[in-house]
Amino acid sequence: MQQEEILSNVNPQEKLFEKKKTKKIKNSSEWSYHIMLLPGMVLLGIFSIVPMFGIVMAFQNYKPALGILGSEWVGLDHFKYMFQLPDSRQIFTNTVIIAVGKIIVGMIVPIFFALLLNEARITWFKKSVQTIVYLPNFLSWVVLGTVMSMMFSVDGMVNNLLAFFGLERIMFLASNTWFRPLLIATDVWKGYGYSTIIYLAALTSINPALYESAAMDGANRLKQIFHITLPSILPTIILLATLNLGSVLNAGFDQVFNMYNPIVYKTGDIIDTFVYRMGLINMQYSFATAVGLLKSTVSFLLIVISYKLADKYAGYRII
Repeated sequence: MQQEEILSNVNPQEKLFEKKKTKKIKNSSEWSYHIMLLPGMVLLGIFSIVPMFGIVMAFQNYKPALGILGSEWVGLDHFKYMFQLPDSRQIFTNTVIIAVGKIIVGMIVPIFFALLLNEARITWFKKSVQTIVYLPNFLSWVVLGTVMSMMFSVDGMVNNLLAFFGLERIMFLASNTWFRPLLIATDVWKGYGYSTIIYLAALTSINPALYESAAMDGANRLKQIFHITLPSILPTIILLATLNLGSVLNAGFDQVFNMYNPIVYKTGDIIDTFVYRMGLINMQYSFATAVGLLKSTVSFLLIVISYKLADKYAGYRII
């Protein structure tokens, strides 16, 4: 009652002044946020938006001496040549197989590990393991690629271990049979710690009363996992699966570039490494741009589809 009396006694002009003052402060704070974002937006425009005008090279016979404006226009000739090239089908096949393998295995392993870690009852052990498995995510493939190449070389640690048990040495980095599984396994090892954190966060939102009720009904831990835990985190699994659909053509340039060699081009050469060789080594700028543009277009369509599926099945929206 006292607050109402005080408000009723306030002068209308003072109310209007306070309202304008509040609005002015709000507008000034919004401008401060925009100014804070300005350097990042400028860098984004310079390094991500402006270079996109270079895609016109895909429709030209680009020559550096003539520049983009002076080079001859050839239309879709580079795209036609790309589909006539014998290696094109193999490159796209390698990219899809490696990327899909990384997505599938990269989802199964974190879910399984998160379920195991969730069963741990010693807090310090749980946190320590979570930190250890998360650390490789911060390492660059420039470093890890060298480490993996040394570990899986003919005289590396893995082959020495195989020889110790009387098994034959395997040329992992020079075998078209082993190179793809090696890429998938090492990529999953590097990133599954990050995905595990996401699933552990989803597990914390499950009501403990569900487990207590299931235990009273005679359900053991395994049944509780299948009938309570997995159904509860299913929306998170669906969301991550649909969002990963957009990266089907991103097989990991950094990893492949630092681990592959001409011997395993048949199974390890992907779109990004092919574009790198054609554009920067062989100096076929227009052809490399055409291949990269096709990949970017397909990836964009897959991203749109993935967000539509995420909205439909998991209720996820950007805005």
